[in-house]
Amino acid sequence: MILIGQYDSPFVRRVAIAMRLYGLGYEHRTWSTFGDADKLATFNPLRRVPTLALDDGEVLIESFVILDYLDELVGPSKALIARSGEARRKALKVCALATGLADKAVSLLYERILHKETSDVWVARCRAQVSGVLDALEKDRAARKTPYWFGETINHADIAVACAPLRARSPSGRVQRSELSRADRPRGPLRGAAAVHRDRAGADRAELMLNSGSAPPRAVCADRAALRTAR
Repeated sequence: MILIGQYDSPFVRRVAIAMRLYGLGYEHRTWSTFGDADKLATFNPLRRVPTLALDDGEVLIESFVILDYLDELVGPSKALIARSGEARRKALKVCALATGLADKAVSLLYERILHKETSDVWVARCRAQVSGVLDALEKDRAARKTPYWFGETINHADIAVACAPLRARSPSGRVQRSELSRADRPRGPLRGAAAVHRDRAGADRAELMLNSGSAPPRAVCADRAALRTAR
């Protein structure tokens, strides 16, 4: 299999972590959605990452589709999410909130990078969405006493939250530290989500940053004030 996309993308990273935890090997092509858009288009007309090319030539796009395939590939006993029912729906909701947060974080970054003048309306909307998601995640996590979000082992929900973006790559290719992650200390109820990094066995197998050369991504529990005031 060929995984296309850079690890500074939270969407690529969550797929890569799942593949490592599942013991699935892959070739990694670190193509940029900006600098390598034409090459990426030969696999994915949306020119988005992650893109996963299977050994039989089929190409999967979007992280949730890829993870659904990987879960099916390893089977329900190894899948990092419940097979069906309420437990699956609750985990998927956390994943949706976390990936939605990641999407809005990237939107805020690109609004600043790509436009000479930012839209106050758009920035305010994104900031309100980020703030609302943090409230929801903190409330949900605070009600849980288990080491991980849904029990004693890592789940897709933990990975999605832990992969909230700390860094983003600009169209020029230069890595920039997002204003969404200025603090170095975990915060409150969401600290438990960072267990995906504290668990030596899980973290070491996953190699969370996968030789990216930067510090491991902290969970969304980075400084909440910075998240709320990101521009």
